[in-house]
Amino acid sequence: MKKISVILFFSIVLSGFAFSQSGPKMQFKKNVHDFGTIKEEIGAVSTQFEFTNMGKSPLIIQRVSASCGCTTPSYTKEPILPGKSGKIDAKYSTTARPGTFNKTITVYTNVPDTVYVLSIKGNVTPRKR
Repeated sequence: MKKISVILFFSIVLSGFAFSQSGPKMQFKKNVHDFGTIKEEIGAVSTQFEFTNMGKSPLIIQRVSASCGCTTPSYTKEPILPGKSGKIDAKYSTTARPGTFNKTITVYTNVPDTVYVLSIKGNVTPRKR
């Protein structure tokens, strides 16, 4: 009975390892963008986070959420095939938000047990009155 349990245990572990090697894998070119110092009167700034599916099966972005309403994300909706690229756009509203900011964008995909976190940061100088 012990022998069967040990064999079953290793079979489960090895099959899980094999799945993790053959599934999708998201790799970003960058995961932080610093806007530096920007003026409030600009209204909004945006950046792109480009990524590649380094895995062996299609990558699906299930949802993307921002840490606050001042940041608006958008993303590639169709599945990204192995070796292909996609992007996540992040737009930050500077209106009525002088001072430093550091916001996060959380990316949920079909990669098992993985959540990706992107960051944008900068300093908004107040509008001259």
